[in-house]
Amino acid sequence: MLYTRKGDKGTTKTLRCDQRISKGASVAEALGCLDECNSLVGLCRARAGETGFFLPPLGSRGARSVAEALLSMQEALFIAQAELAGADKRLAKRYVLALERLTDAIERELPPIRSFFIPGATALGALFDVARTVARRAERRVVSVSESGEAVLSVYTLQYLNRLSSALYALARLANYRAGVREAAPQYR
Repeated sequence: MLYTRKGDKGTTKTLRCDQRISKGASVAEALGCLDECNSLVGLCRARAGETGFFLPPLGSRGARSVAEALLSMQEALFIAQAELAGADKRLAKRYVLALERLTDAIERELPPIRSFFIPGATALGALFDVARTVARRAERRVVSVSESGEAVLSVYTLQYLNRLSSALYALARLANYRAGVREAAPQYR
Protein backbone atom coordinates (compact mmCIF):
# COMPACT_ATOMS: atom_id res chain seq x y z
CA MET A 1 0.00 0.00 0.00
CA LEU A 2 1.42 3.39 -0.98
CA TYR A 3 -0.32 5.28 1.80
CA THR A 4 -1.07 4.48 5.44
CA ARG A 5 -2.92 7.62 6.57
CA LYS A 6 -0.60 7.71 9.62
CA GLY A 7 1.00 10.97 8.44
CA ASP A 8 -2.26 12.79 7.76
CA LYS A 9 -1.76 14.98 10.84
CA GLY A 10 1.74 16.06 9.83
CA THR A 11 3.78 13.46 11.68
CA THR A 12 6.15 10.70 10.65
CA LYS A 13 8.25 8.02 12.32
CA THR A 14 11.97 7.29 12.12
CA LEU A 15 13.86 4.19 13.17
CA ARG A 16 15.30 6.17 16.07
CA CYS A 17 12.23 5.92 18.31
CA ASP A 18 8.68 4.61 18.59
CA GLN A 19 7.24 8.11 18.88
CA ARG A 20 6.01 10.05 15.89
CA ILE A 21 7.77 13.32 15.07
CA SER A 22 6.62 16.39 13.18
CA LYS A 23 7.29 16.30 9.46
CA GLY A 24 8.67 19.80 10.04
CA ALA A 25 11.30 18.53 12.50
CA SER A 26 14.92 19.07 11.53
CA VAL A 27 15.56 15.32 11.22
CA ALA A 28 12.61 14.95 8.86
CA GLU A 29 13.84 17.96 6.85
CA ALA A 30 17.36 16.51 6.58
CA LEU A 31 15.99 13.12 5.52
CA GLY A 32 13.86 14.82 2.89
CA CYS A 33 16.83 16.77 1.54
CA LEU A 34 18.89 13.58 1.24
CA ASP A 35 15.97 11.93 -0.55
CA GLU A 36 15.65 14.89 -2.93
CA CYS A 37 19.38 14.79 -3.62
CA ASN A 38 19.22 11.06 -4.32
CA SER A 39 16.38 11.57 -6.79
CA LEU A 40 18.29 14.29 -8.63
CA VAL A 41 21.41 12.15 -8.79
CA GLY A 42 19.14 9.46 -10.25
CA LEU A 43 17.96 11.89 -12.91
CA CYS A 44 21.59 12.72 -13.72
CA ARG A 45 22.35 8.98 -13.89
CA ALA A 46 19.50 8.36 -16.32
CA ARG A 47 20.56 11.24 -18.56
CA ALA A 48 24.26 10.33 -18.41
CA GLY A 49 23.38 6.74 -19.31
CA GLU A 50 21.43 7.92 -22.34
CA THR A 51 24.36 9.97 -23.57
CA GLY A 52 27.02 7.30 -23.00
CA PHE A 53 29.01 9.70 -20.81
CA PHE A 54 32.16 7.97 -19.53
CA LEU A 55 34.68 8.85 -16.88
CA PRO A 56 38.39 9.43 -17.22
CA PRO A 57 40.38 6.34 -16.09
CA LEU A 58 40.10 5.83 -12.33
CA GLY A 59 42.31 2.79 -11.95
CA SER A 60 41.23 -0.76 -11.25
CA ARG A 61 38.96 0.11 -8.31
CA GLY A 62 36.98 2.94 -9.83
CA ALA A 63 33.70 3.22 -11.68
CA ARG A 64 33.98 3.07 -15.44
CA SER A 65 30.91 4.99 -16.48
CA VAL A 66 29.36 8.11 -15.05
CA ALA A 67 26.11 6.15 -14.58
CA GLU A 68 27.99 3.57 -12.49
CA ALA A 69 29.60 6.29 -10.35
CA LEU A 70 26.23 7.98 -9.83
CA LEU A 71 24.61 4.70 -8.80
CA SER A 72 27.33 4.32 -6.18
CA MET A 73 26.52 7.86 -4.95
CA GLN A 74 22.86 6.90 -4.67
CA GLU A 75 23.71 3.80 -2.64
CA ALA A 76 25.81 5.96 -0.31
CA LEU A 77 22.97 8.45 0.08
CA PHE A 78 20.65 5.61 1.12
CA ILE A 79 23.18 4.59 3.78
CA ALA A 80 23.39 8.20 5.00
CA GLN A 81 19.58 8.38 5.19
CA ALA A 82 19.43 5.10 7.10
CA GLU A 83 22.07 6.31 9.56
CA LEU A 84 20.23 9.59 10.08
CA ALA A 85 16.96 7.72 10.63
CA GLY A 86 18.55 5.60 13.35
CA ALA A 87 19.50 2.39 11.55
CA ASP A 88 22.73 0.61 12.36
CA LYS A 89 24.29 1.70 9.05
CA ARG A 90 27.38 3.84 8.53
CA LEU A 91 29.26 5.10 5.52
CA ALA A 92 32.77 3.71 5.41
CA LYS A 93 35.89 5.66 4.54
CA ARG A 94 36.00 3.90 1.14
CA TYR A 95 32.98 5.94 -0.01
CA VAL A 96 34.81 9.20 0.72
CA LEU A 97 37.96 7.95 -1.00
CA ALA A 98 35.96 6.89 -4.07
CA LEU A 99 34.53 10.41 -4.42
CA GLU A 100 37.99 11.89 -4.03
CA ARG A 101 39.42 9.56 -6.73
CA LEU A 102 36.52 10.45 -9.04
CA THR A 103 36.92 14.20 -8.53
CA ASP A 104 40.72 14.07 -8.89
CA ALA A 105 40.51 12.08 -12.15
CA ILE A 106 38.02 14.54 -13.60
CA GLU A 107 40.10 17.54 -12.54
CA ARG A 108 43.13 16.13 -14.36
CA GLU A 109 41.18 16.30 -17.63
CA LEU A 110 39.79 19.82 -17.16
CA PRO A 111 41.37 23.24 -17.50
CA PRO A 112 41.99 24.89 -14.11
CA ILE A 113 39.22 26.87 -12.43
CA ARG A 114 39.82 30.60 -12.71
CA SER A 115 36.38 31.93 -11.74
CA PHE A 116 32.83 30.97 -10.90
CA PHE A 117 30.79 29.67 -13.85
CA ILE A 118 27.22 30.39 -14.79
CA PRO A 119 25.35 27.05 -14.69
CA GLY A 120 23.63 25.84 -17.83
CA ALA A 121 26.35 25.50 -20.47
CA THR A 122 24.82 22.12 -21.41
CA ALA A 123 21.66 20.32 -20.32
CA LEU A 124 23.62 17.54 -18.60
CA GLY A 125 25.96 20.04 -16.94
CA ALA A 126 22.95 21.98 -15.69
CA LEU A 127 21.45 18.80 -14.19
CA PHE A 128 24.70 18.14 -12.34
CA ASP A 129 24.70 21.74 -11.10
CA VAL A 130 21.16 21.42 -9.74
CA ALA A 131 22.13 18.16 -8.03
CA ARG A 132 25.21 19.92 -6.60
CA THR A 133 23.15 22.70 -5.04
CA VAL A 134 20.67 20.24 -3.56
CA ALA A 135 23.59 18.17 -2.20
CA ARG A 136 24.90 21.30 -0.49
CA ARG A 137 21.50 21.98 1.06
CA ALA A 138 21.26 18.36 2.25
CA GLU A 139 24.71 18.68 3.77
CA ARG A 140 23.71 21.85 5.63
CA ARG A 141 20.56 20.20 7.01
CA VAL A 142 22.43 17.06 8.10
CA VAL A 143 25.19 19.12 9.73
CA SER A 144 22.54 21.11 11.60
CA VAL A 145 20.98 17.90 12.95
CA SER A 146 24.41 16.60 13.92
CA GLU A 147 25.43 19.85 15.64
CA SER A 148 22.18 19.96 17.62
CA GLY A 149 22.84 16.46 18.93
CA GLU A 150 19.60 15.09 17.47
CA ALA A 151 21.65 12.45 15.66
CA VAL A 152 25.17 11.14 16.04
CA LEU A 153 26.67 10.63 12.60
CA SER A 154 29.94 9.08 11.58
CA VAL A 155 32.73 11.39 10.51
CA TYR A 156 32.70 9.64 7.12
CA THR A 157 29.05 10.52 6.53
CA LEU A 158 29.78 14.20 7.06
CA GLN A 159 32.92 13.97 4.90
CA TYR A 160 31.01 12.16 2.18
CA LEU A 161 28.30 14.80 2.02
CA ASN A 162 30.98 17.49 1.79
CA ARG A 163 32.78 15.69 -1.08
CA LEU A 164 29.55 14.87 -2.94
CA SER A 165 28.89 18.43 -4.10
CA SER A 166 32.50 18.73 -5.30
CA ALA A 167 32.15 15.54 -7.35
CA LEU A 168 28.88 16.78 -8.86
CA TYR A 169 30.51 20.11 -9.72
CA ALA A 170 33.38 18.27 -11.40
CA LEU A 171 30.88 16.20 -13.38
CA ALA A 172 29.06 19.36 -14.49
CA ARG A 173 32.31 20.86 -15.71
CA LEU A 174 33.28 17.59 -17.44
CA ALA A 175 29.93 17.39 -19.24
CA ASN A 176 30.39 20.93 -20.53
CA TYR A 177 34.04 20.38 -21.47
CA ARG A 178 33.38 17.14 -23.33
CA ALA A 179 30.55 18.82 -25.25
CA GLY A 180 33.01 21.49 -26.36
CA VAL A 181 30.97 24.22 -24.70
CA ARG A 182 32.92 26.96 -22.99
CA GLU A 183 31.74 27.83 -19.50
CA ALA A 184 30.75 31.45 -19.06
CA ALA A 185 32.02 33.38 -16.06
CA PRO A 186 29.67 35.92 -14.46
CA GLN A 187 30.38 39.50 -15.57
CA TYR A 188 28.95 41.16 -12.43
CA ARG A 189 27.67 44.11 -14.49
